[in-house]
Amino acid sequence: MLISFVQAVGSYSISTLNTLGQVFLFLLQVFKTFFTSKLKLHKLFDQMSIIGVGSLSIVLLTGVFSGGVLALQSYIGFKRFGAEEFIGPVVALSLTRELGPVLTGLMVTGRAGSAITAELGTMQITEQIDALRTLCINVFQYLMVPRVLGAAIILPFLTLFSMMFGIIGGYCVCVYVLNLNGEQYINGIKTFLELSDITGGLIKASAFGIIFSWIGCYKGFMTTGGAKGVGLSTTQSVVISSILILIANYFLTAMLF
Repeated sequence: MLISFVQAVGSYSISTLNTLGQVFLFLLQVFKTFFTSKLKLHKLFDQMSIIGVGSLSIVLLTGVFSGGVLALQSYIGFKRFGAEEFIGPVVALSLTRELGPVLTGLMVTGRAGSAITAELGTMQITEQIDALRTLCINVFQYLMVPRVLGAAIILPFLTLFSMMFGIIGGYCVCVYVLNLNGEQYINGIKTFLELSDITGGLIKASAFGIIFSWIGCYKGFMTTGGAKGVGLSTTQSVVISSILILIANYFLTAMLF
């Protein structure tokens, strides 16, 4: 009984480490291809449009309502201490440092990350990727690099819009719902918000873009088992990417701030 348990734990550990090794080797291959081959700019711009422009409306809605609810909750707490003038800085700092990058990363993961996995997974099971190889096309140069690089470039721009509209949403709630002083809200942000807060959030966003596109490409590239396998890979891609984004957020926060 004990021997069987130890064997099961050992087999699971070896399998997990083997998978982790494959995932990181996949990322290294992407970086190697990026530095050793010519970048296909038209594919890069296509992916930036698909990931960025296609996700803009979702990101804006997320930012506006996140800023609004943050202002509302801050007012409920600060009103007890007579500190309503700090609502603006709290909303701005929370959105630029944490909520903007994280929520944008999670929302784009759910929309674009799943699409990347489904597209590549379908190409894999229908042997389209094998067909590209027979044509002597570098699969990583043609499929992986544009997606990973495009996500890393475009996600900070989406995050910037999320931050801006979140602060606007907080302002609208403070002024038109809570009847607070709008000038006080803006002056508080000018006083306490620093450029490093914004740049730190944008660095996080770029890292999150690499994470979800990397995992999405890997899960799609390794898809097997027909249509059922595509669905399974897509689900796993979104879940794993979301978890890694939350984990990476902690370590990036510790390093940047």
